[in-house]
Amino acid sequence: MAEAPFPSLAEAARIWARIGLLSFGGPAGQIALMHRMLVEERRWLGERRFLHALNYCMLLPGPEAMQLAVYIGWLMHRTAGGIVAGVLFMLPGIVAIMGLSWIYALHGDVGAVAALFFGLKAAVLAIVVQAVLRIGGRALGHPALVVLAALAFLGIFLLGLPFPLIVLGAGLIGLAGARAGLAAFRGGGAGHGPAGKTQVADTATLIGEGTPAHARPDRGQMLRVTGLTLMLWLGPVLLLFALYGDQNVFARIAGFFSVMAVVTFGGAYAVLAWVAQEAVQNFGWLSPGEMLDGLGMAETTPGPLILVTQFVGFMGAFRDAGVMPALLAGTLGGLLTTWVTFLPSFLLIFLGAPFIERLRDNRMLTGALTAITAAVVGVILNLAVWFGLHVLFDELRPVAAFGLRLDLPVWSSLNLPAAALSLAALVAVFGFRAGPVTVLAGSALGGLALWGAGLV
Repeated sequence: MAEAPFPSLAEAARIWARIGLLSFGGPAGQIALMHRMLVEERRWLGERRFLHALNYCMLLPGPEAMQLAVYIGWLMHRTAGGIVAGVLFMLPGIVAIMGLSWIYALHGDVGAVAALFFGLKAAVLAIVVQAVLRIGGRALGHPALVVLAALAFLGIFLLGLPFPLIVLGAGLIGLAGARAGLAAFRGGGAGHGPAGKTQVADTATLIGEGTPAHARPDRGQMLRVTGLTLMLWLGPVLLLFALYGDQNVFARIAGFFSVMAVVTFGGAYAVLAWVAQEAVQNFGWLSPGEMLDGLGMAETTPGPLILVTQFVGFMGAFRDAGVMPALLAGTLGGLLTTWVTFLPSFLLIFLGAPFIERLRDNRMLTGALTAITAAVVGVILNLAVWFGLHVLFDELRPVAAFGLRLDLPVWSSLNLPAAALSLAALVAVFGFRAGPVTVLAGSALGGLALWGAGLV
C-alpha cells in the first residue's frame, strides 16, 4: 500500500471540524466516530496507538473524548495541532448550547426545538449502540477481556462502584497478567477482533509506530506550556476573586468549575449529580427541572456532555446579572464556565502525553492499559444502557436490595413515539448502514413530524 501524504494542519483542521459537527452520542459515540474517521478511513494511526491514547485519557479527569482529540492532534501537529483539535471538537457544541441557552432564558418552552431534540435522541441511541459494538469488537479480542468488560459493567451498573476504583482494579489485573505472560494482556497490533474485521496495524498508518521527535519529553517545552496554561486558566479566576470577592457570581462560577475540572473522574455522568446538587441547592443558579433540561440540551447537541455546565453557568449569571444586561451576563457566565472547565484538559494532555508515548512499548504498562480498555468497554455499555432507559421511558424506579442498586423502567411509562423512532434509527444504522448525518437528520425530521401531529 502506497503511503498517503501526511496531512497539513489545515487539512487536519477540516477533519477535526467535521468530527466536531458530528460528535453526537456522548463519549461512546464520539470515540467511535474518531475511530472510524481517523483509524479505519484515513489511517492516521492504528489500533494499538488509538487505544493506548484512549486508555490514558480515560484515567484523567475531564471529558475523555475531547482529550483524545487533543492527544491525537498533538501527536500529529505538536501543541498547535492539539489546540486546533480540541477547540474544533468543542466549538459546535459551545455554539449550540449558547444559542439554546438564549432561547431557553427568553422563552422557556422551546416548542419545535424540543421536538427536534426528541427526534435526535433516537438517533443518538442508535449511534451509541453502534459505538459499543464497534469498540467492543476491536478491544475484546480475548475471552479474558470479555469477562473483564462484563465485570466492569456489573460493577458500575449494579453495585455503583466508583469509576476510578474500576480502572484501578482493571489496571492491577492487567499488570499481574502481563507479569505472568498471559496472552490476553500482551496488547497487539493488527489482528481480528470478535467482530471479524481486520484491525489497522500501526505500521500501516501515517504516524506509523515510531515516536515523533516532538512527542518525546522536553523539560523546557513542558515548563513553558505549563506556565502559559496555568496563567490562562487560574489568572482570570484569581483576578475575579481579587476584584469582586467570593460572593460575586462570576467569581463563584470560576472557582467552582475550576475545582470540578480536576475532580471529574469517570466522565460527565459521574460528576453531574454533584454539579446539580451544588448548582441547585447551594448556589441557587437553577431549578432541578432546569438542570434536566440543560442535560437534554447537552445530550442532543454535538460535543462533550459536560458542556451542560455552560448552561448552568449561563443561567447562574443570567439571574444574578447586577447592573449588567442579563443576556450579556449569561453569555459571559457560560463562556467563563467553559473556559475554566476545559483548559485543564489541554494541560493534562500536553504534560502527560510525552511520557505515555515513551512508555508505549513497555510490557507492564501495555498489560495494564489493555485491561483498562476492556473495563472501559463495560463502562461505555453502562452509559449506553443509562441513556437508552432515559430515552425510551418517562419514568424509572430506583431499586436497592442485597447491596445492589439500579434503576428499573416503569413499563407503563414506555414512550411509544420514542421507541418507534429509536427502532427506525437502529434499522437505518444496522440494516441500511446509514451514516450518522443521515440518521440524525432523519430522526430530527421524525421528531418534528410527530410534534406537528400532536404526538409529542
